[in-house]
Amino acid sequence: MKPINVGIIGTGWTGGIRADACAASPLIGELHIAEVNEKRLEEVKKVTDASVATTDWNLLIDDSKLDAIIVSATPESTHYPMIKAALNAGKHVFVEKPISTTIEEADEVIKLAADKNLKFTVGYSQRFKPKFAYVNKVLKENLVGEPVTCLVSRNVTRELGKKITGRSKLSPAAMEATHDLDFLLWCLQPRKPVRVYSQTSGKLFRKNSETPDHQWIMVTMDDGTTITVGAGWILPLGYPNYSQCWIEVVCTDGALTIDDTNKEVQLNTADQGIKYPMSSMPGEAVDHVFAGPMQEETKHFLEAVVYDRPVMVKPHEARLVMDVYVAADRSDELGEPVSLPRNDPN
Repeated sequence: MKPINVGIIGTGWTGGIRADACAASPLIGELHIAEVNEKRLEEVKKVTDASVATTDWNLLIDDSKLDAIIVSATPESTHYPMIKAALNAGKHVFVEKPISTTIEEADEVIKLAADKNLKFTVGYSQRFKPKFAYVNKVLKENLVGEPVTCLVSRNVTRELGKKITGRSKLSPAAMEATHDLDFLLWCLQPRKPVRVYSQTSGKLFRKNSETPDHQWIMVTMDDGTTITVGAGWILPLGYPNYSQCWIEVVCTDGALTIDDTNKEVQLNTADQGIKYPMSSMPGEAVDHVFAGPMQEETKHFLEAVVYDRPVMVKPHEARLVMDVYVAADRSDELGEPVSLPRNDPN
């Protein structure tokens, strides 16, 4: 097994976790990082012992020694040019969701990766949580009969919401519900979504932001199964990066419930009260282990490149998720359901 050299573009919150995971992997020869925040760049370089640390991401693209690129940059509008450049340079690519901000750009890079026979995958980390993998197994093996309806509640704190809406105009469907749409569309394969209805509200955030603070999405599959997702950034003060999710799947012969509210560990201090230190959405390192699925997800991508294995999240699956949340945003705009394939010209 020959180690590979990997470059990471963007080493902020999630990119820092990717860098930690790569630095700990025996599959990595050299780790190169690019980050525009010079202070953060030095922090991550010191922790990961990166071979190269630069503020110019193009240097990673141009380096012929690198086999793969992980795109963890924000804002999300930067994903498309970075993916395209990396693929054109012959490098395998992992990108945080979303692939891009438009369907057309997503289609272009998906085709480019296929034409060049390069690994290309998208960061939908729910698939790498054991309890989510178990639900997928149960549904795929029909152990509780045919699925009837799926109900999801996902929210993060207002502090995190301010960060998201401050850098992007993407909706809660695109930034939060997207995780659950990917997970349930994966679980329900080969069923396909055919109809989407959505409503948003901006009672908390619209005073200072163009984006809503929460959104409800209802998806009807081609066999009549329904998915209803409520998602947003409306939770009050708590652990700064607190994220919680609850899913119920009702089937003909039973039901499944996932409690992903991350309240197993409570930290109660005299000056700050109760916090939930294990509830951070991406899953940072906790000494010798990681608190969430991103380490396993990063490891999976590295193994796919090294051993020429299929990636878990196929580009066309991430593209289908985009179709659904774009349709949800269009439905909210029109005030009526939208059919898939989309039945409007925009």
